Amino acid sequence: MVIHSDGEHPNIVRGEGGFTTFTQIIIMNEHPIYKKQPRTPEGLIYGIRPVMEAIAAGKQIEKVYVLTTLASSQSAELLMLCKDHEIPFLKVPLEKLNQFTRANHQGVVATASPIEYTDIEAVIPKLYEDGETPFVLILDRITDVRNFGAIARSAECSGVHAIIIPAKGGAAVNADAMKTSAGALNKIAVCRVDSLMRTVDFLQKSGLQIVACTEKTDTPYYKSKMTGPVAIIMGSEEDGIAENLLKQAALKVSIPMIGEIGSLNVSVAAGIICYEVVRQRGF
Repeated sequence: MVIHSDGEHPNIVRGEGGFTTFTQIIIMNEHPIYKKQPRTPEGLIYGIRPVMEAIAAGKQIEKVYVLTTLASSQSAELLMLCKDHEIPFLKVPLEKLNQFTRANHQGVVATASPIEYTDIEAVIPKLYEDGETPFVLILDRITDVRNFGAIARSAECSGVHAIIIPAKGGAAVNADAMKTSAGALNKIAVCRVDSLMRTVDFLQKSGLQIVACTEKTDTPYYKSKMTGPVAIIMGSEEDGIAENLLKQAALKVSIPMIGEIGSLNVSVAAGIICYEVVRQRGF
């Protein structure tokens, strides 16, 4: 409505349909019909039944957030469904759910994944069938989404066939990660697994050499041999690779540090190691 002030009567305004008062305008703006409703962010699913139906329909779900105090047969069914489909879920306070949406979420909010996850146990046999030499990157508890996106970009450029991430404790595949990857996350296989240890065991049995990039060794990366099937583990930004995974590695390599800082950003380190594989394979 176009509003014009009446010079003689400051509390009265003239619209296209006649005269009204400021009081009436305020009441209209507060009325549910006129009040602007909050928009739900794209990629968000809320409500117990809609989330359950999305999972059952095979929709790629990044994570499910459940109200801490929620206790019902339906919520128990939802959590069981998450476990069956290996979808990470987190119990959170009401304030966290309200940050996602002010709509009636019923204590459940799910974020849809912008990518389709791939099964690593299907990827490796297919690579061998196609005559490829498997080249895999394992990310252990790398939580920064921009680091994750940058790693994916370097991985795709250097010919990595798949990136393996944990279902819990890893970076979310969200808009920031997609943007930082410059589209790489749409091109490279991303495999979300329930247990990195079991996945490493599968890769070993499939003939891949497990290489851990860690500061806990004096062997420089350029003195290693990575020409065959290989899976490289990159560790957390805070404390590196978990001890149980380090024990599974057949080879441990480090990147020499000459300056005083003593460490590289994990995305930079991943790029260096990935391109060492490229160099050794003679591309």
